[in-house]
Amino acid sequence: MITFCRSRKTRRRCEPTSLWRSKRRRPFPPRQRAILEQDRQSKTIADKGHGRLEIRTLASTTVLNDYLDWPGVSQVFRLTRVRKIKGVAATEVIYGITSLSRHQADAEALIGYVRTHWSIENRLHYVRDVTFGEDGCRVRSGSAPQILAAIRNLAIPLLRKIQPKNLAAAMRHLAAKPHKALKLVV
Repeated sequence: MITFCRSRKTRRRCEPTSLWRSKRRRPFPPRQRAILEQDRQSKTIADKGHGRLEIRTLASTTVLNDYLDWPGVSQVFRLTRVRKIKGVAATEVIYGITSLSRHQADAEALIGYVRTHWSIENRLHYVRDVTFGEDGCRVRSGSAPQILAAIRNLAIPLLRKIQPKNLAAAMRHLAAKPHKALKLVV
């Protein structure tokens, strides 16, 4: 299980508000610094496509587990995304916790799981929200919302079965030719 907090977009000019670079602050003793560095894992990947360059860096640690009041936490991670579109860079930082141990998922596996999470979000929820207009549906009482959600969840794989280029176009096509829609169900 992976849990995310809301992401924050930052600008490059933003400066940290804490005094962590202060000369008055003493660094960790060498033994503690070595333990922290040994426990920290990091992975960086870069993707280029659709006119943009995206660099993702995930850093994970188990040091914070004892400080968190969260049942089953095994790792804490920070994912930093730097997206460059036409020379303009935007940075996004998300923090997450997971119940997967370091043996089950190292930093490389965690960065893959985070990407898989967003592919599910884009593949399923976007279709439900935009193509089927689920957010705009005014049915909110009784068991009707659950029934409509179940029908939408059944319709999505049926539409994907005919392998359309666009699900909205497939819905319009099947609405105009209901006999083809019945063949999908039967």
